[in-house]
Amino acid sequence: MKQDIIGSPPLAMEAASTAVGPANAQPAPVKAAPSAPPKLFGIDQRFVAPLLISCILLVGHFTTGILESPLKTLLAILTSIAVEMILGKLFTKKWPHIASAYISGISVGILVRSPAMWPYALCSAISITSKYVLRVKDRHIWNPSNFGICMMLFLASDTVASLSIQWSNSAWAILLIWALGSIIISRLKRFHITLTYVVSFVAFTFLRSAITGHPWQAELAPITGPMYQLYIFFMITDPKTTVHGKKAQMLVAFLVAAMECALRLTGGFFAIHAPYYALFIVGPIANVIDIKRAEMKAAAAPIAA
Repeated sequence: MKQDIIGSPPLAMEAASTAVGPANAQPAPVKAAPSAPPKLFGIDQRFVAPLLISCILLVGHFTTGILESPLKTLLAILTSIAVEMILGKLFTKKWPHIASAYISGISVGILVRSPAMWPYALCSAISITSKYVLRVKDRHIWNPSNFGICMMLFLASDTVASLSIQWSNSAWAILLIWALGSIIISRLKRFHITLTYVVSFVAFTFLRSAITGHPWQAELAPITGPMYQLYIFFMITDPKTTVHGKKAQMLVAFLVAAMECALRLTGGFFAIHAPYYALFIVGPIANVIDIKRAEMKAAAAPIAA
C-alpha cells in the first residue's frame, strides 16, 4: 500500500493524503480518563475527614456530653448540605460533593454553643454562603466554618458562645483527637502547619507570661483543650483556604499564632475568642497575597520564556 501511494500520479496522491490526513498533521490528543479520587484504607479520601470527625463527635458526646443537643448538630449539618447543594448548583451548574459541607456543618455543631436552635442553622448557612460569595479569582479566601462562627460571635454574642471547657482538658480526649487528626493531615501533607502553630503558640506563652505576669502554665493551658485540637487539625489546615507552598503555609501558621497572642494581650471582647479572630484576620489576607503572587508569576512566565 505504501508503494502504491508513493508511485501514484498527483491526483491519486491528493486523494490518498485526503484519506489519511495532512502529512505533518499531529495526532489528536488523547483525553486522559479522570483519575479516581485517592483512597485511604480503601475509602474515598474525601470521606475520611468527615468519618473521623464524626467519630470524635460521637465519642465526645457519649462520654462527656459535649453537644448542646444532637438535634442542633443535625440541624447544622443538614443546613450546610442543603445550602451547599443549592448554591453549588446555582453557581457552578453542577451538584457539589457533600463532604466539605458536612465538615462545615459538623464543625458548627461541635464548636457553637447556644440555647436556641436558629444560631446553628444560621451559622451553617453563613459558612457555606461565604464560599460562593466572598471569592477572589474564583477562590474562596475564608475558611467557611471560621467565617460563620466569627460572624455569629460578633453579631450575636448575647446568644452564641464557642466550645470551651465542655470537654475539660482530659488526656484521653486530646490523645483521641491527635491520633485521628494526625491520620488526616499526614495524608494531606499538612502536619507542618499544625506543628508550626503549636510551636509558635508555646513560644508566645512565655512572651505573654513575661508581659502579663501570669504563670506560663496558665498561658499554655488553652491549647491543651479539645477545642484547640479541633482548631489546629481541622480549621487552620483546610486545603481549600491555605496558601501554596510549605514555607508559606508555615509562615501563615506562625502569623496566626502571633495575631492570637496580640489579641489575647488586648483583653476584652476579642481576647475571649482570639484563635477564631486571628485566623479570620490573617487567613484571607494571606490568601489574597498568595493569589496576587500567582498572577504575577504567571504574567512574568512569557517574558522569561
